[in-house]
Amino acid sequence: MLDKRKISIFCLSMLLAMFAAGCKKKAPPPPPPPPPAPAAVTPPPPPAAPSITAFAAEPSSIERGQSSTLNWTVTDATSISIDNSIGAVQAAASRRVFPGASTTYTLTATGPGGAKTATATVNVTEPPPPPPPPAAPKATFEQMLSGSVVDAYFEYDKTDIREDARAGLTKDADALKAIFASFPDASVTIEGHCDERGSAEYNLALGDRRATAAKEFLVQLGVPGDKLKTISYGKERPQCTDHDETCWQKNRRAHFSTGQ
Repeated sequence: MLDKRKISIFCLSMLLAMFAAGCKKKAPPPPPPPPPAPAAVTPPPPPAAPSITAFAAEPSSIERGQSSTLNWTVTDATSISIDNSIGAVQAAASRRVFPGASTTYTLTATGPGGAKTATATVNVTEPPPPPPPPAAPKATFEQMLSGSVVDAYFEYDKTDIREDARAGLTKDADALKAIFASFPDASVTIEGHCDERGSAEYNLALGDRRATAAKEFLVQLGVPGDKLKTISYGKERPQCTDHDETCWQKNRRAHFSTGQ
Protein backbone atom coordinates (compact mmCIF):
# COMPACT_ATOMS: atom_id res chain seq x y z
CA MET A 1 0.00 0.00 0.00
CA LEU A 2 2.87 2.28 0.88
CA ASP A 3 4.62 1.55 -2.41
CA LYS A 4 1.62 2.51 -4.47
CA ARG A 5 1.37 5.73 -2.54
CA LYS A 6 5.04 6.56 -3.24
CA ILE A 7 4.52 5.81 -6.86
CA SER A 8 1.50 8.06 -7.01
CA ILE A 9 3.40 10.93 -5.36
CA PHE A 10 6.28 10.52 -7.74
CA CYS A 11 4.02 10.55 -10.72
CA LEU A 12 2.25 13.63 -9.41
CA SER A 13 5.58 15.39 -8.91
CA MET A 14 6.60 14.61 -12.42
CA LEU A 15 3.34 15.95 -13.79
CA LEU A 16 3.72 19.14 -11.81
CA ALA A 17 7.28 19.57 -13.06
CA MET A 18 6.26 19.01 -16.62
CA PHE A 19 3.38 21.47 -16.25
CA ALA A 20 5.67 24.07 -14.77
CA ALA A 21 8.16 23.58 -17.60
CA GLY A 22 5.37 23.94 -20.17
CA CYS A 23 4.25 27.24 -18.65
CA LYS A 24 7.72 28.83 -19.06
CA LYS A 25 8.30 31.11 -22.20
CA LYS A 26 10.17 29.32 -24.90
CA ALA A 27 13.58 30.90 -25.75
CA PRO A 28 13.82 32.32 -29.32
CA PRO A 29 15.83 30.30 -31.76
CA PRO A 30 19.33 31.60 -32.44
CA PRO A 31 19.64 34.06 -35.41
CA PRO A 32 20.76 32.63 -38.75
CA PRO A 33 24.39 33.21 -39.69
CA PRO A 34 25.00 36.32 -41.82
CA PRO A 35 25.20 35.82 -45.61
CA PRO A 36 28.68 35.62 -47.04
CA ALA A 37 30.17 38.92 -48.30
CA PRO A 38 29.98 39.33 -52.10
CA ALA A 39 33.19 38.69 -53.93
CA ALA A 40 35.19 41.88 -54.73
CA VAL A 41 34.69 43.09 -58.37
CA THR A 42 37.82 44.53 -60.07
CA PRO A 43 36.87 47.63 -62.11
CA PRO A 44 37.98 47.60 -65.76
CA PRO A 45 41.21 49.54 -66.45
CA PRO A 46 40.76 53.06 -67.88
CA PRO A 47 41.36 53.39 -71.65
CA ALA A 48 44.98 54.01 -72.54
CA ALA A 49 45.96 57.58 -73.41
CA PRO A 50 47.33 58.15 -76.91
CA SER A 51 51.07 57.65 -77.25
CA ILE A 52 53.26 59.60 -79.67
CA THR A 53 56.42 57.59 -79.91
CA ALA A 54 58.01 59.67 -82.64
CA PHE A 55 57.44 63.06 -84.25
CA ALA A 56 60.42 64.72 -85.90
CA ALA A 57 61.51 66.72 -88.94
CA GLU A 58 64.36 65.47 -91.08
CA PRO A 59 66.34 67.55 -91.70
CA SER A 60 65.44 70.04 -89.02
CA SER A 61 67.31 72.90 -90.74
CA ILE A 62 66.92 73.76 -94.41
CA GLU A 63 67.53 76.65 -96.77
CA ARG A 64 64.52 78.51 -98.12
CA GLY A 65 63.21 76.63 -101.15
CA GLN A 66 64.30 73.23 -99.86
CA SER A 67 62.09 70.60 -98.20
CA SER A 68 61.97 68.65 -94.95
CA THR A 69 60.11 65.44 -94.08
CA LEU A 70 57.89 65.04 -91.01
CA ASN A 71 57.83 61.49 -89.58
CA TRP A 72 55.54 60.24 -86.79
CA THR A 73 54.23 57.12 -85.05
CA VAL A 74 51.09 57.24 -82.87
CA THR A 75 49.23 54.52 -80.95
CA ASP A 76 45.91 54.35 -79.05
CA ALA A 77 44.41 57.30 -80.93
CA THR A 78 41.24 57.58 -82.95
CA SER A 79 41.98 61.00 -84.41
CA ILE A 80 45.37 62.38 -85.47
CA SER A 81 46.04 65.72 -87.13
CA ILE A 82 48.89 68.14 -87.81
CA ASP A 83 48.43 71.89 -88.03
CA ASN A 84 49.77 74.34 -90.64
CA SER A 85 47.36 73.15 -93.34
CA ILE A 86 48.33 69.45 -93.15
CA GLY A 87 45.15 68.19 -91.43
CA ALA A 88 44.19 64.59 -90.59
CA VAL A 89 46.90 61.96 -90.95
CA GLN A 90 47.44 58.24 -90.42
CA ALA A 91 48.92 56.75 -87.26
CA ALA A 92 52.32 56.04 -88.81
CA ALA A 93 53.33 58.02 -91.87
CA SER A 94 55.45 60.88 -93.20
CA ARG A 95 54.80 64.14 -95.02
CA ARG A 96 57.13 66.31 -97.10
CA VAL A 97 56.82 70.01 -96.29
CA PHE A 98 58.19 73.18 -97.91
CA PRO A 99 58.05 75.92 -95.25
CA GLY A 100 58.96 79.39 -96.46
CA ALA A 101 60.12 80.40 -92.98
CA SER A 102 60.99 78.67 -89.71
CA THR A 103 57.86 76.72 -88.69
CA THR A 104 56.81 74.61 -85.70
CA TYR A 105 54.36 71.80 -86.54
CA THR A 106 52.04 70.47 -83.80
CA LEU A 107 50.71 66.90 -83.95
CA THR A 108 47.54 66.27 -81.90
CA ALA A 109 46.45 62.69 -81.11
CA THR A 110 43.00 62.13 -79.54
CA GLY A 111 41.48 58.91 -78.25
CA PRO A 112 39.18 57.50 -75.52
CA GLY A 113 41.98 57.98 -73.01
CA GLY A 114 42.46 61.68 -73.73
CA ALA A 115 44.62 63.79 -76.01
CA LYS A 116 48.33 64.29 -76.45
CA THR A 117 50.43 66.69 -78.53
CA ALA A 118 53.99 66.81 -79.82
CA THR A 119 55.89 69.40 -81.85
CA ALA A 120 58.60 69.38 -84.52
CA THR A 121 60.35 72.51 -85.76
CA VAL A 122 61.90 73.15 -89.16
CA ASN A 123 64.38 76.03 -89.12
CA VAL A 124 64.59 77.85 -92.45
CA THR A 125 67.59 79.97 -93.39
CA GLU A 126 68.17 82.22 -96.37
CA PRO A 127 70.38 80.65 -99.02
CA PRO A 128 73.76 82.33 -99.46
CA PRO A 129 73.84 84.94 -102.18
CA PRO A 130 75.06 83.68 -105.52
CA PRO A 131 78.71 84.33 -106.18
CA PRO A 132 79.32 87.50 -108.12
CA PRO A 133 79.86 87.01 -111.83
CA PRO A 134 83.49 86.81 -112.76
CA ALA A 135 84.92 90.21 -113.39
CA ALA A 136 85.31 91.00 -117.03
CA PRO A 137 88.95 91.06 -117.98
CA LYS A 138 90.29 94.57 -118.04
CA ALA A 139 90.57 95.96 -121.52
CA THR A 140 94.09 96.64 -122.67
CA PHE A 141 95.27 100.09 -123.63
CA GLU A 142 95.13 99.14 -127.31
CA GLN A 143 91.60 97.74 -126.96
CA MET A 144 90.30 100.86 -125.24
CA LEU A 145 91.90 103.12 -127.83
CA SER A 146 90.67 101.24 -130.88
CA GLY A 147 87.20 100.69 -129.39
CA SER A 148 86.41 104.21 -128.21
CA VAL A 149 88.41 106.72 -130.27
CA VAL A 150 87.42 107.60 -133.85
CA ASP A 151 89.26 109.30 -136.68
CA ALA A 152 88.68 112.93 -137.65
CA TYR A 153 88.26 113.61 -141.40
CA PHE A 154 89.26 116.68 -143.42
CA GLU A 155 88.32 118.39 -146.65
CA TYR A 156 90.68 118.24 -149.62
CA ASP A 157 93.85 120.25 -148.97
CA LYS A 158 92.39 121.59 -145.69
CA THR A 159 93.39 121.42 -142.02
CA ASP A 160 90.28 123.06 -140.56
CA ILE A 161 88.29 120.94 -138.09
CA ARG A 162 84.96 120.59 -139.83
CA GLU A 163 81.64 120.07 -138.03
CA ASP A 164 81.51 116.27 -138.10
CA ALA A 165 85.16 116.11 -137.02
CA ARG A 166 84.42 118.46 -134.10
CA ALA A 167 81.68 116.10 -132.85
CA GLY A 168 83.96 113.09 -133.21
CA LEU A 169 86.93 114.75 -131.49
CA THR A 170 84.68 115.92 -128.62
CA LYS A 171 83.78 112.27 -127.90
CA ASP A 172 87.45 111.34 -128.38
CA ALA A 173 88.42 113.83 -125.66
CA ASP A 174 86.20 112.08 -123.08
CA ALA A 175 87.46 108.67 -124.18
CA LEU A 176 91.11 109.72 -123.99
CA LYS A 177 90.66 111.12 -120.47
CA ALA A 178 89.24 107.79 -119.35
CA ILE A 179 92.06 105.89 -121.06
CA PHE A 180 94.75 108.01 -119.43
CA ALA A 181 93.03 107.57 -116.03
CA SER A 182 93.33 103.78 -116.44
CA PHE A 183 96.78 103.93 -117.98
CA PRO A 184 98.50 107.00 -116.52
CA ASP A 185 101.86 106.17 -118.12
CA ALA A 186 100.47 105.76 -121.62
CA SER A 187 100.54 108.23 -124.50
CA VAL A 188 98.72 108.42 -127.83
CA THR A 189 100.07 109.35 -131.23
CA ILE A 190 97.92 111.38 -133.63
CA GLU A 191 98.74 110.43 -137.20
CA GLY A 192 98.15 112.88 -140.06
CA HIS A 193 97.14 111.28 -143.38
CA CYS A 194 96.40 112.60 -146.89
CA ASP A 195 94.99 111.26 -150.13
CA GLU A 196 97.22 110.35 -153.08
CA ARG A 197 97.04 113.70 -154.87
CA GLY A 198 100.01 116.05 -154.54
CA SER A 199 103.67 115.40 -153.91
CA ALA A 200 104.97 113.33 -151.05
CA GLU A 201 106.68 116.35 -149.49
CA TYR A 202 103.58 118.48 -149.65
CA ASN A 203 101.42 115.77 -148.17
CA LEU A 204 103.86 115.17 -145.32
CA ALA A 205 103.55 118.81 -144.34
CA LEU A 206 99.76 118.74 -144.81
CA GLY A 207 99.47 115.60 -142.70
CA ASP A 208 101.56 117.22 -139.95
CA ARG A 209 99.23 120.25 -139.86
CA ARG A 210 96.17 117.98 -139.67
CA ALA A 211 97.62 116.00 -136.75
CA THR A 212 98.54 119.24 -134.97
CA ALA A 213 95.06 120.72 -135.52
CA ALA A 214 93.46 117.61 -133.99
CA LYS A 215 95.83 117.74 -131.00
CA GLU A 216 95.15 121.43 -130.32
CA PHE A 217 91.39 120.79 -130.42
CA LEU A 218 91.71 117.96 -127.88
CA VAL A 219 93.94 120.00 -125.57
CA GLN A 220 91.30 122.75 -125.56
CA LEU A 221 88.86 120.11 -124.29
CA GLY A 222 91.13 119.18 -121.38
CA VAL A 223 93.19 116.30 -122.73
CA PRO A 224 96.76 116.55 -121.37
CA GLY A 225 98.98 117.79 -124.18
CA ASP A 226 102.01 115.87 -122.91
CA LYS A 227 100.07 112.64 -123.51
CA LEU A 228 99.55 113.45 -127.21
CA LYS A 229 102.23 113.05 -129.85
CA THR A 230 101.92 113.87 -133.54
CA ILE A 231 103.37 112.34 -136.70
CA SER A 232 102.63 112.72 -140.42
CA TYR A 233 102.54 109.88 -142.89
CA GLY A 234 101.37 112.05 -145.78
CA LYS A 235 100.06 109.73 -148.46
CA GLU A 236 102.30 106.80 -147.51
CA ARG A 237 99.71 104.79 -145.59
CA PRO A 238 96.39 105.07 -147.39
CA GLN A 239 93.36 103.41 -145.84
CA CYS A 240 91.79 102.98 -149.28
CA THR A 241 93.53 102.55 -152.66
CA ASP A 242 90.72 103.33 -155.10
CA HIS A 243 91.09 106.41 -157.26
CA ASP A 244 87.89 108.31 -156.47
CA GLU A 245 86.59 110.88 -154.03
CA THR A 246 84.93 108.30 -151.79
CA CYS A 247 88.27 106.58 -151.26
CA TRP A 248 90.25 109.82 -151.00
CA GLN A 249 87.92 111.09 -148.29
CA LYS A 250 88.73 108.03 -146.15
CA ASN A 251 92.44 108.83 -146.44
CA ARG A 252 92.23 112.50 -145.41
CA ARG A 253 92.19 111.92 -141.66
CA ALA A 254 93.75 112.24 -138.24
CA HIS A 255 94.13 108.74 -136.83
CA PHE A 256 94.97 107.71 -133.24
CA SER A 257 97.50 104.97 -132.46
CA THR A 258 99.54 103.67 -129.55
CA GLY A 259 102.95 104.76 -130.90
CA GLN A 260 105.00 105.96 -133.81
